Amino acid sequence: MAFDKNKETEFGIIRNNFKDRESRDGFREHREGFEDFRRRDFNKPHEDFNSERPRFNKDREGFTRRKTDGDRRVSFGDPDGAPQTAIGGIREVTDLLERSPMQVHRVLFMHQSGNPKLYELQKLAKRAHVHVQQVDSKVLNTYTTQHHGVVALLNEKELLVWEDIREDYFKANGERKLIAVGTNIEDPRNLGACIRSALALGVDLLMLPAKGMCGITPAVARSAAGALDKMKICRPNNLEAAVGELKLAGYQILGLDADTETNLAGFEFSDQAVIAVGGEDVGLPPFIRKQCDAVLRIPMMPEAHSYNASVALSLGLYEYARLRIK
Repeated sequence: MAFDKNKETEFGIIRNNFKDRESRDGFREHREGFEDFRRRDFNKPHEDFNSERPRFNKDREGFTRRKTDGDRRVSFGDPDGAPQTAIGGIREVTDLLERSPMQVHRVLFMHQSGNPKLYELQKLAKRAHVHVQQVDSKVLNTYTTQHHGVVALLNEKELLVWEDIREDYFKANGERKLIAVGTNIEDPRNLGACIRSALALGVDLLMLPAKGMCGITPAVARSAAGALDKMKICRPNNLEAAVGELKLAGYQILGLDADTETNLAGFEFSDQAVIAVGGEDVGLPPFIRKQCDAVLRIPMMPEAHSYNASVALSLGLYEYARLRIK
């Protein structure tokens, strides 16, 4: 292909003098606002090259290789603590779901994998009432590269099955029973503080939903300061139904929320009570609120926005327990 030696354009005179293929490949135009055209001498180092412009995606001297998607990693979980325990692989995750489903917090599946085995495994997870999520393969790679399209995130403690323990709480026989419910708590430190307060204030059972929560991560265990091993924690397959069963068994169902006129201070509690708290941003979920015998407001200065979940739960539990714990 022939090139005119000199060609006049609206940007001035362009001299096309390509001696060989290497020079032609290395040639670059640098225009700023279509007002200036700069020529480069490729036989000399170009020291004032604008580092903000995209570089050649080649490992050549004088050029920086542009980062690809494979160079980027996604951060998950608690950045200051140990990561959540993860197990990858179809056979390994299948064994977990069949043997210890209450140990599994969530199962991550590769989005649009096209693998029928993963589809069957997803159905198994749903039958076990374990929350599933479709993610990009890069997300799975942050946990393990040997995942074959699926990763299970584990709790630090195997949670209790509601059907196995509910009879113990239905037959209260006039004894004091206090059950705490936490929903939509995403901060592991907040959940850990809830567990610690629940143990300290005499909670008999802590109930958590199957989804919409952070898992029992190492950060949760650390924040609980030893209370995790001692606290009974249950994850009902259907939290709404479990709370309804407790209501039918005679429990007083109470919610903590700022959007109410009933004050926590001085409220008269029953001996068998359920105290529920919602997440920091969403508050008490509707399926809990509609079953409440009362929704209680914690006194707060008007310029304050809200209490976080662990503080609200601690205050509610303390008001119940202060006349019952010596």
